[in-house]
Amino acid sequence: MPRALVVDDERNIRDLVKVYLVAAGFEVDEAEDGLAAVDMVGRGSYDAIVLDIMLPKADGAEVCRRIRERSDVPVIMLTARDVESDKVALLEAGADDYVTKPFSPPELVARVRAAVRRYRGSADAEGGGVLSAGGLVLDPAAHEVSVDGKPVVLTAKEFAILETLMRQPGVVLSRQQILDAVWGFSDFVDLRGIDVYVRHLREKLGDDASEPRFIETIRGVGYRLKRDAR
Repeated sequence: MPRALVVDDERNIRDLVKVYLVAAGFEVDEAEDGLAAVDMVGRGSYDAIVLDIMLPKADGAEVCRRIRERSDVPVIMLTARDVESDKVALLEAGADDYVTKPFSPPELVARVRAAVRRYRGSADAEGGGVLSAGGLVLDPAAHEVSVDGKPVVLTAKEFAILETLMRQPGVVLSRQQILDAVWGFSDFVDLRGIDVYVRHLREKLGDDASEPRFIETIRGVGYRLKRDAR
């Protein structure tokens, strides 16, 4: 049974989300403030987190950043605002998806389930074994990445983007192709938001955009994994 954590300071919101998630087959824990959420993630194992942006003690963006320090679990944010600056801030914090209040509970559950499928699917061996490009190694089954033998911790989305590129070395993938492959139906991320994820991915891989070792930018088109990665 998948396990979800619902974080919101409004009890009626928590109750509403919990009812729908339980009906969808989830086991659900609850937290009413940011610090409690961080503590629960540190002590438990979750398949998805539904996280409100406006929380006491630590806001949702800060909570998401702290979660990303220890876990790549999918995080779906709830917010009362739907403006571009908010989306960029949540991308920077490491969120996977975004739902605006007032929201449709069935839609939220659909997004949570899709995020869990992608998260679990990225760890499956289906589609091939270990991928490598020079000193870069990605193991889909173990959900592990290393550079020159040193482990690299990636979020679920960063991992999925890297795997998408590594499965087609030398092939230029547009931002739209990456968006479709990694996010599917979600409209949380726009095409320019892909650049935010690739920047984070490069930082973690120690890749220099001006002299790329692994990921090349094809100006005006998208990205590709260097065929001669070293």
